[in-house]
Amino acid sequence: MKRKIIDIDEEKCTGCGLCIPDCPEGALQIIDGKARLVSDLFCDGLGACIGTCPEGAICVIEREAEPYDEKAVMAEKIVPQGEAVLRAHLEHLLGHGEMELYRQAVEYLTANAIPIPKHEIAEVAGVCPGSAARSLSRADTMDRERAARTESELRQWPVQLKLLNPRASYFEGADLLISGDCVPFAYADFHRDFLRDRIAIAFCPKLDTDIDGYVAKLAEVFSQHAVRSITVLHMEVPCCSGVRYVVDRALERSGKEVPVNEYTVTLQGRAEEGSLVRRRTPPE
Repeated sequence: MKRKIIDIDEEKCTGCGLCIPDCPEGALQIIDGKARLVSDLFCDGLGACIGTCPEGAICVIEREAEPYDEKAVMAEKIVPQGEAVLRAHLEHLLGHGEMELYRQAVEYLTANAIPIPKHEIAEVAGVCPGSAARSLSRADTMDRERAARTESELRQWPVQLKLLNPRASYFEGADLLISGDCVPFAYADFHRDFLRDRIAIAFCPKLDTDIDGYVAKLAEVFSQHAVRSITVLHMEVPCCSGVRYVVDRALERSGKEVPVNEYTVTLQGRAEEGSLVRRRTPPE
């Protein structure tokens, strides 16, 4: 049958093994210094391993493959690893909306008198981790908001990467802010702390389809202009880490060395400093 399944670019893979923990189904192993897909039967094609590959060596393709066998995975890979892995696997299925596979997993556990561990259901059922519905408690900030109005720090238009002209003059000598689409909604002081004195570029690595085109466009920006620095902002959800992946691939393609400073924004609205290429002073 033709279905979605993991594909590994052997030339890009360094054998670091970071993808292995994110595949509790046991479809991946490090063999001869490379990550390998060892069984079509064990790969569900949902791509949980993609976000942890620092080289961008893993992707999901569609090809002829043996059908994924949930009950075989439960028997041979999940249950023997214990309750924590079993819980993570159930939440993984729910998080990607795989209700039929989830039903098969629970059916296997029930038939074999294996206790079903407590796991997240209502919050994540039917959606991936990046779009899981959840409520975020906030302190009452109405009085503070009324007391001080934040002015826009936007210096150019458009901001969406798909619409940007790589030859635009405002890129010359610029400090770039490259952000996931959702970041400004989560980080309250986005304009003051990050956008001020920077040129903004925004896109969504999950929903936008032309990622290779984005890499090419950013590479053209880097190649044609003397960019001073890059600040990367992305949400903590796994899919959003693709923002940094696009930036890194574009820099490689352009052959330029530009200081990069990365921040991960939590759903609670905090900005946590991440990996760096030559450190840049963070916002005050």
